Amino acid sequence: MKFECTQCGKCCTGAPGYVWVTIPEIYRIAEFLGIDDREFIRTHTISVDQRISLIEKSSGECIFYENKLCRIYPVRPAQCSAYPFWQDVVHSPATWEREAAACEGINQGKTFTEEEILDSLQRR
Repeated sequence: MKFECTQCGKCCTGAPGYVWVTIPEIYRIAEFLGIDDREFIRTHTISVDQRISLIEKSSGECIFYENKLCRIYPVRPAQCSAYPFWQDVVHSPATWEREAAACEGINQGKTFTEEEILDSLQRR
């Protein structure tokens, strides 16, 4: 499977959803932004069914998507860095091609091995 992120932002915008973050990811992002982790949780996250998600703008965009760039790209959550190798996307050639219609980076760039894809899924 080939993929290269073009940073088009289509996966950061659109329909509402959740970007799940772990406590270690919260610490890493807060440090990257230069803010206290408690302040980060209070201002950038919501609790959903005992999980933590980044908040979204009213438009449905991720709180960190600004001027067509991800402000936290180097430390983005595993959910983001694993895309498009999510289980429901790599499930079959048909689901992969359906996602390719929405993501211009799919079927472009680097070829990922099965081992790399499985590693990406395990980090998520």
